[in-house]
Amino acid sequence: MQQHQTLLNQLSKQLTISTKQISNTLNLLDEGATVPFIARYRKEATMGLDEVAIEAIRLAAIQFAAFEKRKAYILETIASLGKLTPSIELSINNCAYPNELEDLYLPFKVKRKTKASIARENGLEPLASWLMKESYQELGIEAKSYLSNAIKTENEALQGARDIIAEWINEDLKARNAIRLQFDKYALIHSKIAKGKETEAYKYQDYFNYQESLNRCPSHRILAMFRGEEEGLLKIGIEPDEAIAIQKLEQIFIHRKTPSGNEIALACKDAYKRLLGPSIETEYRNISKKKADKEAIAVFAENLRQLLLSAPLGSKRILAIDPGFKSGCKVVCLSEAGNLLEEGIIYPHEPQKEFTKAAIAVEKWVAKFQIEAIAIGNGTAGRETEDFIKSIRFEPIPEVFMVNENGASIYSASEIAREEFPDKDLTVRGAVSIGRRLADPLAELVKIDPKSIGVGQYQHDVDQNELKQSLDTVVLSCVNHIGVNLNTASKSLLMHVSGLGPQLAQNIVQFRNENGPFQSRKQLLKIPRLGEKAFEQCAGFLRIPNAKNPLDNSAVHPEAYQIVEKMALDQKCTVADLLKNETIRKQIVAQNYLTQTIGLPSINDILAELAKPGLDPRERAKSFSFGNVKKPEDLSLGMILPGMVTNITKFGCFVDIGVKQDGMVHISEMANKFIADPTTIVKLQQQLQVKVIEIDLPRKRIGLSMKNLN
Repeated sequence: MQQHQTLLNQLSKQLTISTKQISNTLNLLDEGATVPFIARYRKEATMGLDEVAIEAIRLAAIQFAAFEKRKAYILETIASLGKLTPSIELSINNCAYPNELEDLYLPFKVKRKTKASIARENGLEPLASWLMKESYQELGIEAKSYLSNAIKTENEALQGARDIIAEWINEDLKARNAIRLQFDKYALIHSKIAKGKETEAYKYQDYFNYQESLNRCPSHRILAMFRGEEEGLLKIGIEPDEAIAIQKLEQIFIHRKTPSGNEIALACKDAYKRLLGPSIETEYRNISKKKADKEAIAVFAENLRQLLLSAPLGSKRILAIDPGFKSGCKVVCLSEAGNLLEEGIIYPHEPQKEFTKAAIAVEKWVAKFQIEAIAIGNGTAGRETEDFIKSIRFEPIPEVFMVNENGASIYSASEIAREEFPDKDLTVRGAVSIGRRLADPLAELVKIDPKSIGVGQYQHDVDQNELKQSLDTVVLSCVNHIGVNLNTASKSLLMHVSGLGPQLAQNIVQFRNENGPFQSRKQLLKIPRLGEKAFEQCAGFLRIPNAKNPLDNSAVHPEAYQIVEKMALDQKCTVADLLKNETIRKQIVAQNYLTQTIGLPSINDILAELAKPGLDPRERAKSFSFGNVKKPEDLSLGMILPGMVTNITKFGCFVDIGVKQDGMVHISEMANKFIADPTTIVKLQQQLQVKVIEIDLPRKRIGLSMKNLN
């Protein structure tokens, strides 16, 4: 009980959320509720916490549990050594920070053979204690009494004593915190080229002789330097001013000018350079890396969210092309539901140049399947294929879209693709993915590992477990935000619905295949292994268009159907009438339908949903055309071009301008004012105008500016 209250108090202070909100949220999580479900359908319990706050509570509770487990291990270890005193136990139990906990544990850790342990074996610990008393007595006289077969001279005795003192300084809480403070406020991160790596490390030339305050160094620079060090190309150091750090130690341990004080000063210097400095440097390396990881993961997560929620074209008949030169362009025709109708291959480009034959084939497919849109992958031969398609005179003219195909090859070779198209080769699967991605980015992209989609910043350098956890959370959030068509969703999409997983998603698909489309949400309870709890969690996020009960195609949860039915009864109309007639809905008084569990926030949500049942909140996809340039060599300074944002980082954004290499708009070139965060200016897949301000072909860099253009 005490531990639970400690958890609530600590999380409340950390997250600035009331203990009641945290307690209710944790109870719901313990009962098996998911974050999207709690945020959408349990607003009364959480008092309106959103997904971000609920997820923060969930993660903080996990970290707290891990911290308490570490405390228990340390207490048990110290007790097994017979050194656990009430004072130590109290200090550990009251400890609130991991670094503080490890400092408390440090003196009790089993150490390998050290200079200090050898000195102790040689009986020099009493001499070290004597020196720490800062006696005015001559050192030689005291040191001489410790001579032995192992200790031949007075200097050896004093050196051994200093080794012991250095270890004491290293393990002293006050000393460690003093050095931490120096690192925290004044540490510099510096990098230099590794010897003999000048040519190999060319891409890191900005960091060959670099120095910056650690506090001010942005995440992308920290990750870049650490990557260079990992590759053996850079040497990285993090440290404050050494002389000042040693002086801080002397102020703690030396209180008067004595011969002993001089020995302690030497021990302070040794302790800092050999033990304390490297230890705290490692700590701050980890802190700065963790902070940089967190920022980079946040950028990746936001980019992924924007990409998953990007505008779909919707249910259209689509002809999709996976472009290529020598190997040809793979073509597939898809139905409104994304089913493969026909496939083929054309060779409109070099070396075959079967332009006329390819055009006739495309015209026939467009006419045969009444194609409404054409999706072209933006990889190799993408621009050339776009030109080819736009040269064909269609009647009527289908919309033409360039589709970012990042990750399509990953999908093509995946187990999911093999399940969907067991008898098709990789090129067919890739073309289908391009077409489906245009129709509904979310439904298709959930089939791909988010790390393969290409919208991250230093994604391979950050903590992979935290990255996966964050991206999985984003996918779950996006899927449940949009809602899922129960009768058309793939297993890959269903498994991200609140309360479901791979097995239940598979069971739903199998039930659908055997029994036909779902007619109502209640049928979900017939699914093997899908019980009341899973139904509670998933039902509100699943949609059934044209269901007998129109609420089954809305975000109204089945637990609230009775409330909507009472609203209709009070207005002397049907539920269907409520959905269609705004005048009737305006007559409803929300306060009349409050219950013990459903309050005003939920009633307002219900009324808002009745006004737009099943409506996809995303905008519709818009076609886009690049300029006339097709390769970096075609660019010239000052050229103004249309472009599309493909990636956003902390330092700017990358823009596809149709030359098979993205250009970069630095944050300083986004507007004629200071910009702290690029996401306040641009969004993923935003269409905009950019000016070419730098062309560095050897380094494959294109600098762009948005100033005065958008």
